[in-house]
Amino acid sequence: MGFEIINKNCIDVIKHGSIQEKVDLTFLDPPFNQQKDYAHHDDNMDEAAYWEMMKKVCGYAFEISNKGAAVYFMQREKNAEFVLRTLRETGWSFQNMIIWKKKTSAVPVPNKYGKQYQMIAYATKGEKAKTFHRLRIDPKLPANYKTQRENGIFVTDVWDDIRELTSGYFAGNEAIRNDNGERFHKQQAPLELLLRIILSSTNVNDTVFDPFAGTGTTLVVAHQLQRKSIGIEIDPENAKCILERLTNIREADLIQKNFKDYTCTENLVEIWGDEFEVEKKKGESDLLLFDN
Repeated sequence: MGFEIINKNCIDVIKHGSIQEKVDLTFLDPPFNQQKDYAHHDDNMDEAAYWEMMKKVCGYAFEISNKGAAVYFMQREKNAEFVLRTLRETGWSFQNMIIWKKKTSAVPVPNKYGKQYQMIAYATKGEKAKTFHRLRIDPKLPANYKTQRENGIFVTDVWDDIRELTSGYFAGNEAIRNDNGERFHKQQAPLELLLRIILSSTNVNDTVFDPFAGTGTTLVVAHQLQRKSIGIEIDPENAKCILERLTNIREADLIQKNFKDYTCTENLVEIWGDEFEVEKKKGESDLLLFDN
């Protein structure tokens, strides 16, 4: 399935209206303005300037989206009011606030409760979603349950079964590493997170958009699910990483192993796509690489 990687500042892409294709899903996981050391982005912006930037990105995503398309906007819990306001002011209709509970880590904070979740605001272009598949999963029963479920349970707005990749060397093989063993990108999103989002809100042949593509997890999952994808990434090293992940899919990046997690879902084969085997070679693509 075709993919595009645009190695450019997403604001410059917005200014020039470079994306012509309509999209069906936007995944928005921007830098959180936490003073992290990024090679090609100032992560210590004035707060007003930061949210003005996010308003431009959300507005552009709305503009290039089909009617009923979805956006999933991930942010820190302290910024919930800014996220909701930004979505509302750019035309999106709020649907859910998803709580992604971290499985293996929590951030201790003095004088208040430790932080153990990430918020993901789900909204649509218009009140009604173009596509929404009610996925069913079958997690282990809690200790106080005695009767096994017959057909699993619907996915709710609390996701506590997806493991994050921010816990150092316990992140497993999925985390991309440099030759010295250090993490290539400390904020790499897990495949399972994007798998759930893309399965829920798209169909085969739909187009997925990620304006802060990072290491390309969104594109890697979309490609295997036979969705088209467009990713913008400002860092040329990250853009090269995305291309490598898409053209030589690693064993750790294959998503077939997660098919079993959703077997209770009606019409899963149709949602997932008929081709489960992904060759470890370059797929069909419309590759765009721009210099900064």
